[in-house]
Amino acid sequence: MKTIISIAAGLVAGLGPVFAQDFPDGAGKDVVIRTCGGCHDINRLKIGYTAEGWRTVVLMMQNMQTPVTAEQWPVVTDYLINKIPERARPSAVIVPGPVQAEIKLWPVPTGGSRPHDPLAARDGTIWWTGQLANRLGRLDPKTGATKEYVLKSPHTGPHGLTEDAAGNIWFTGNNLGLIGKLDPQTGAVTEYTLPDPKARDPHTLIFDRDGILWFTVQQANMIGRLDPKLDPKSAIKLVMSPTPKSRPYGMALSSKNEVFIVEFGANKIMRISGADMQIKEYALPDAGARPRRLAIGPDDRIWYSDFARGYLGVLDPATGAVKEWPSPSGPKSEPYGIVFTKGAIWYSESGSKPNTMVRFDPATEKFQSWAFPGSLGGDIVRNMDVTPDGNPVTANSLSNEVGLVTIK
Repeated sequence: MKTIISIAAGLVAGLGPVFAQDFPDGAGKDVVIRTCGGCHDINRLKIGYTAEGWRTVVLMMQNMQTPVTAEQWPVVTDYLINKIPERARPSAVIVPGPVQAEIKLWPVPTGGSRPHDPLAARDGTIWWTGQLANRLGRLDPKTGATKEYVLKSPHTGPHGLTEDAAGNIWFTGNNLGLIGKLDPQTGAVTEYTLPDPKARDPHTLIFDRDGILWFTVQQANMIGRLDPKLDPKSAIKLVMSPTPKSRPYGMALSSKNEVFIVEFGANKIMRISGADMQIKEYALPDAGARPRRLAIGPDDRIWYSDFARGYLGVLDPATGAVKEWPSPSGPKSEPYGIVFTKGAIWYSESGSKPNTMVRFDPATEKFQSWAFPGSLGGDIVRNMDVTPDGNPVTANSLSNEVGLVTIK
């Protein structure tokens, strides 16, 4: 149970040492300290949420069967809402510009799902991973109709999401250390268990043009390669990142069929390719850089969201040259999910209030931005994808929604 709950609780980065006496007194404190502190660093709670946000978090914990009794939950919820309010966040800076775009959000059916990654499927539907509800979901944006698929193993923790050429939906089983494949026609799930028990936290995944599935294993500091043509017991190869504790994270594919990966625990971007999984690393100039997601343009330059410093950056892997721009909402804006579409970079500032959708034009080096609608302001876009007609899609974890950005 400890491992299961730790995933649900790992919503934010730590904020320094925090002890029980650092929390205000009140009914429910002992349960919060004992239960939350027993499974993860208790300081993660100190970020705080709005009342609506805390209620959503409580649903997440209940989905993961956190050991709190039915009688205790109302007391715990009241304590969290009244004693740990949302921390101060930078106000969103909305930059006007010439492009018109509309953001539409749909609630996902299961409360507390924590939609993590979205997928814009080839048939026009939008998929999401319900990380804390053990489900994958599908939305038809034309009708608003949704369907959810319960996964094979309890508490799989679906995280990353992608589609193969046959229309199967692949996902990382973050909690159970596996890669899964869902057949949408039958609902059948095939599981590929990672061959090394140390391979914890399978994260993001992507197909290359040869049909090979690549994935990151963040906490284990590994990268994986899965050949779907092979037997599940022998299909996966794993290699370590050359940089210790580099936390391989987001991924994208270049026109040369090379996989690029940002290292969230270091100021580096890596390239990996071939059956022998050869790796080349590119160091970013600022030691404090922590790239979290990336996107690749038609010229194969690597665009990345620097979560720690509040920057948008671009790396030219041919020369190693790097250029960066401060994100509109400032150094604590936490740029996160990012895509390249219709000649521009689109990304979300996950630390601003509300979250924003930012457009950056590489030709003019000008920003434009929009606020996410809704009472929670779109919190929090961890990853993005692009529809066949070039519109970004989002999964919004705290607000329990999926979204479509229609570029007009």
